[in-house]
Amino acid sequence: MGIFAAVGVLLPFPYYYWLWTNPQAWVNLCGKYKDPSKVMAYVSHFLKLLQFISLFSVSTPSWPPPLYFWPLFGFGQFLNFRVYQLLGEAGTYYGVRFGKNVPWVTEFPFGVIRDPQYVGSVLSLFACLSWVPFQYILLWTLGYVFMIHLESKEDPATRAKPIS
Repeated sequence: MGIFAAVGVLLPFPYYYWLWTNPQAWVNLCGKYKDPSKVMAYVSHFLKLLQFISLFSVSTPSWPPPLYFWPLFGFGQFLNFRVYQLLGEAGTYYGVRFGKNVPWVTEFPFGVIRDPQYVGSVLSLFACLSWVPFQYILLWTLGYVFMIHLESKEDPATRAKPIS
């Protein structure tokens, strides 16, 4: 396994862990005039780009993809977009942890699929198995499993207080 590719795949997870466990520190770091969810989104997008570059560095793309690619990738991306559509930026990027009021959502896929954004991401990753060596897909998936476990134990008492 290429060490740089493995590090690139795992890069976002220490960041997400730190944000989840230290939301007040992030809110303070962002300051009074910057939305902590928006800043998290910017950093997350950059880290996601590094993840994709890491995967691409070890992949062997070919066309056309196998038939299983389309339903896995299509449904996975549908779940990701649907979660973002329902939760918005604040709901997707730890707004509740940063002291924001994010309404509870029960529309599909919530209430039907547990952790639908992570499920969507894993489906999208597994769609790429014909191009990317399994160990990198597994590593990325284990990062998501770690975050699912971490985020399942949210303590409301540890949420940040917005800076006023």
